[in-house]
Amino acid sequence: MGSRLGDAMSPYLRAHASNPVDWYPWGEAAFEAARQRDVPVLISVGYATCHWCHVMARESFSDPAVAAVLNDGFVAIKVDREEHPDVDASYLAAASAFTRDLGWPLTVFASPEGRAFYAGTYFPPHELRGTPSFTNVLAAVSAAWRDRRAELDATASAVAEALAAASAVRTEGALPRRDELEGAVEALAAQEDRVHGGFGGAPKFPVAPVLEFLTAAGGSGRALAERTVRLMGASPLHDPVDGGFFRYATRADWSEPHYERMLTDNALLLRVATELGRAWPSDEHTLSIADGIARFLIDRLQLPSGGFASAQDSESVIDGERSEGGYYRQDSEGRARLAPPPLDEKVLTGWNGLAIAALARHGLVRGDAQSVEAARRCAALLLATHLLPDGSLVRASLDGLASTAVATLEDTGMLAGGLLELAAVTGESGYAVAARALVDAAMAAASADQDGDSRLPFAAPGGGDPVLRARGLQLPDDPAEGAAPSGVTACADAAWRLHLLGAGDAYLAAAEQAMSSVAGIALERPLAFGGALALMTRLAAPVVQLVTVVPERAGSGPERIDSDPEHADADGDADGDVDGVAPEELALVAATRAHEASVVVIVDERQAREFAEAGFSLFDARTARDGKAVAYRCEAFVCALPVEDPSMLGALGPLE
Repeated sequence: MGSRLGDAMSPYLRAHASNPVDWYPWGEAAFEAARQRDVPVLISVGYATCHWCHVMARESFSDPAVAAVLNDGFVAIKVDREEHPDVDASYLAAASAFTRDLGWPLTVFASPEGRAFYAGTYFPPHELRGTPSFTNVLAAVSAAWRDRRAELDATASAVAEALAAASAVRTEGALPRRDELEGAVEALAAQEDRVHGGFGGAPKFPVAPVLEFLTAAGGSGRALAERTVRLMGASPLHDPVDGGFFRYATRADWSEPHYERMLTDNALLLRVATELGRAWPSDEHTLSIADGIARFLIDRLQLPSGGFASAQDSESVIDGERSEGGYYRQDSEGRARLAPPPLDEKVLTGWNGLAIAALARHGLVRGDAQSVEAARRCAALLLATHLLPDGSLVRASLDGLASTAVATLEDTGMLAGGLLELAAVTGESGYAVAARALVDAAMAAASADQDGDSRLPFAAPGGGDPVLRARGLQLPDDPAEGAAPSGVTACADAAWRLHLLGAGDAYLAAAEQAMSSVAGIALERPLAFGGALALMTRLAAPVVQLVTVVPERAGSGPERIDSDPEHADADGDADGDVDGVAPEELALVAATRAHEASVVVIVDERQAREFAEAGFSLFDARTARDGKAVAYRCEAFVCALPVEDPSMLGALGPLE
């Protein structure tokens, strides 16, 4: 039997290419085959580092007897949830009508029209603790399809109609007041595990967007975030060898982790730990956590192309046997003797945007040129291969092979956010120009989408998955957040950052409109809206903009200047860095990096001109003075006189 998955972009699909199951990839061909054969569709959704996906593949999908039943009575579709998040979201929502235990592998049975009439997750090869065997499920579905078709059609229609009705509901409201945001902090504090850290019981996830909100909230919220990060960093969820974090733990004390290591979790936790370390530079433990995550991302997940793999698997082969987490339970010497678990090497646009942002910020705060260079390399890959000449985005790629899946709103927002952070750190306006074009495309798509939610100012420029859309199964972008910010939040955050750079008030209005649409439900459910609440907190805070302009030097960018003035030698040079930099300039750059502000940018004079010429008004007339670096501190674009002395920068109070 020829395989349709052998040349797939997704490593997860390729891993199933040798199955005796006659798999189809997601697409119209599978549904047309089901229609012609008049058989139901099995939609199996998972991802490459999913442990129970591996288990079900070995137990059932590799079994010729099971495959024979599937091939005879079904059309089977294999979906990588990371390649097709819209498909996963649609069928996960449908599955909630049939089971509370949602997760992966997701096993959905649908009509040839794509409408789900039954669903579950992992099914064992034999009945286990009340869960029916997979073969019994197949037999029951086949019998129902043959004998009770009308009942199945009615169920499928009812589920589809319920999802359509629920997806049309969106809360109204205004942006939250500061006291309401403080109430959300208190609600999260009430859910804190004061012994082990984190929120709730088992299974326990790091919920990085919530930690970002708490960090942004300051005061007791920041203290809660720091306490959580420190306890997680000292727990089995943290890898003491490579420095990254595992996806989640099965116990409340963070023990018995699920050992896959995800790009999303680690990029977002790097951002949080970096911000906590910046605020409390004496906290060496938090700073070491941040530095360790950065090294993990660069040393383990960054590919030769510059992009970042989406995850590293939990399983490895040790002494000829598959081991869940066995590699990670070894110390560095033990790991050196073993082959590491494989990477899921597909490069996801949005997730890589998160890595760019986190590494660029880490590079700025820590004066770490390696982090900035890693972010640059990733941005170069995405701008060259994932951003097409017509301005559209590629969702994912593998070794240069682009996915046919359409890019999502999270791809647009997360990449734009990463490019804006990199622009601020490197002083290169081209990144900000590219980010602005991405956000503009999302805003234009929302304006042109007559069938969408007019209250949202952003929509995926690609229009969503065409197979779902043709069947009326496309759901609006879900504003709820788990492991990562939603596409809505990511786009709104990028729009807000564009406004801070002086791109125009329309971007601020779009960010406020997007957050107003989810403010009510976010305050009610803060654990599920951490990214949105973090942005709402920034929107509620005074706008402080800091631009430091250094003299232009041939062959150097301002991010190369050493952040620590104590590293300057007797000639005023930074050790191993830019020659001829005065200690005063080093001190001003260091003070700039440590300053509390909504946006911090360090540019040389040429770069300041390029920003201004590109339409970013914050940089208008920003120059060095008499060959010396100066800092411009502004509040909502009203700027104080420029200062050369870093102590004067720290002494600047509110502007009149």
